[in-house]
Amino acid sequence: MKLKNSYFYSLREAPKDEESISAILLSRAGYIKKSSAGIYMFLPLGLKVKKNIEKIIREEMDKTGSQELIMPCMMPEDLYVASGRRENFGSSMFSLEDRSGKKMVLGPTHEELFAIAASMKVNSYKDLPFSLYQIQTKFRDEARPRYGLIRVKEFLMKDAYTFDLDYEGLDVSYGKIFNAYHNVFTRLGLNYKVVVADTGVMGGLLSEEFQAISEIGEDTVVLCDSCDYASNLEVSQKVDPDKETEEDKPLQMVETPNQESIEEVAKYLNLPIEKTVKALLMSVDGKLVICLVRGNRELNQAKILKLLKGQELNFANDELIATSNAVPGYTGPIGLNATIVVDSEVLTMKNFVTGANKEGYHYINTNIKDFIYDFAGDIVNVQKGDKCPNCGGNIYFKKGIEVGNTFKLGVKYSEAMNLYYQDKDMSIKPVVMGSYGIGVGRTMAAIVEQNHDENGLIWPVNIAPYKVGIVIINVKDEKQSSLAAEIYDKLMNSGIEPIMDDRDERAGVKFKDMELIGIPMRITVGRDAVNGNVEFILRTEKKKEILTVDQAIEKVIELCK
Repeated sequence: MKLKNSYFYSLREAPKDEESISAILLSRAGYIKKSSAGIYMFLPLGLKVKKNIEKIIREEMDKTGSQELIMPCMMPEDLYVASGRRENFGSSMFSLEDRSGKKMVLGPTHEELFAIAASMKVNSYKDLPFSLYQIQTKFRDEARPRYGLIRVKEFLMKDAYTFDLDYEGLDVSYGKIFNAYHNVFTRLGLNYKVVVADTGVMGGLLSEEFQAISEIGEDTVVLCDSCDYASNLEVSQKVDPDKETEEDKPLQMVETPNQESIEEVAKYLNLPIEKTVKALLMSVDGKLVICLVRGNRELNQAKILKLLKGQELNFANDELIATSNAVPGYTGPIGLNATIVVDSEVLTMKNFVTGANKEGYHYINTNIKDFIYDFAGDIVNVQKGDKCPNCGGNIYFKKGIEVGNTFKLGVKYSEAMNLYYQDKDMSIKPVVMGSYGIGVGRTMAAIVEQNHDENGLIWPVNIAPYKVGIVIINVKDEKQSSLAAEIYDKLMNSGIEPIMDDRDERAGVKFKDMELIGIPMRITVGRDAVNGNVEFILRTEKKKEILTVDQAIEKVIELCK
């Protein structure tokens, strides 16, 4: 591409409505442009990078034997009702009606349609296994779009689905796609971790996420300093301490005037916060649930919903709290007329502080024998320094951007969408499915978050929009322009499309733009053009080399390999 007569621009100032490094740099460099909150244009440079990422994904998916197709973005709402997911998606699903009044939705994901497509082929056990995938636009009405391409309302996803006879077959198919994902993210140069995750609205038996490590990541990745344990915070298992051995002390109600927070209570009573138990007043599917956790722990939404087989968790409102004798700020389990869920760690504690269900009062020396509870289990987030459930090492955290996920769905969707086959013994069985996704835009943003400096983007060679930039110092100098044109043509003939800055601009402007847009290599054609020499430099280095034209071209070709 020659810049003089091309669509190209760059911004010197960061957009005021972007907060992440990737969104700022991609906007400044002319790769993307925000259309509205959570919706972006992919401009020519951005489209080339996106296609390069897609190319790597397609190559690895095709190696697994998966076949590409494409599904519609719009589909009947009835499909999601049939699979039981319409209610789960709720207001995050874009819905509309066609002119005949039929309810339609913009697909947030496509399990239902792929199950229907599979049913066109599957009759007998002889028709399995196989795999299908697509790279298609998805829609989710995010309540708070942020971080540019990382959390958006319209996004491109590679989603794949495997179809097998049984769970043993699913393990094989899952392994193939799982390895393909490793290859994709390794080829893209990402620093990533694979973590166990919650299955969420997808359902199924197992979910694993590919998390690109980044400070702006919205997910918390739980890691161990002694082994390869990796998990998403929402499902990371807490290791409870040994049961305390101190003798039970007499239960005593004490006055704690105006001490409502657990931190205030601990300070007022001159006790460590680890000797307190706080009561969290929650609404689970509209019913009041009181959760008892150690004072310095945080409730884990995924765990509590799984324990109670619930769908929705919120803080209880005043009306719901009024159905019990709970007193906000002073709630405790003794004499409480509400559903009580105790975190398993509390079961190991002795002589702890709880609310007394009386304003201005708490109990000290509370023990498990002093009250009745309805459920117990691991319902809190792990914390830094907790013990690893695998080896007993110390837990620590990293932030991650979820760029890929894999699910063992089992038979949830095949049963809902009537996807069955006839086995060798003539019995009818549901097809066993797997589901696998890669967020293309998210991956692009994650690469930028991990590959940039104060001057701009730093693209890995294999996904850069152009591998090499040619900068002409003085476009009015005939020798410089002709030599640059010669280099441009030779690279094109070698199958490498360069980007040539032939604009009548200052050299400093051209250099800054090449750095901003992240071109991996730069060839500068200046005064030494009369001797057939050019300047060569890598985007990641400061050292420049003086080379002949042929040497520069050979170096570009070699690095592109």
